[in-house]
Amino acid sequence: MIRLLLPAHLRTLAGVGAEVEIEVAGEPTLRSVLDAFEARYPMLRGTIRDQVTGQRRPFVRFFACSEDLSHQSPDLPLPEAVATGVEPLVLLGAIAGG
Repeated sequence: MIRLLLPAHLRTLAGVGAEVEIEVAGEPTLRSVLDAFEARYPMLRGTIRDQVTGQRRPFVRFFACSEDLSHQSPDLPLPEAVATGVEPLVLLGAIAGG
């Protein structure tokens, strides 16, 4: 079971709490977790990744075990602590402005 920590705007759209658990078959990668997450919460499709290209939205970041995964390949295995549910995968909404 993969634990995901969600930013407030995604929690509101999905109608869930701060953390959700997602079941992923096989070795979990960022892509497989997001695929399962969007399948379970279809109202979030297009909010985290572009629906056509599958690319991460510019103001969404992914963190695991104090490491920024945002620019890594989405097909790399997630850290063992995340894969076993010890640590959460954090989806973070970035803010820009001046």
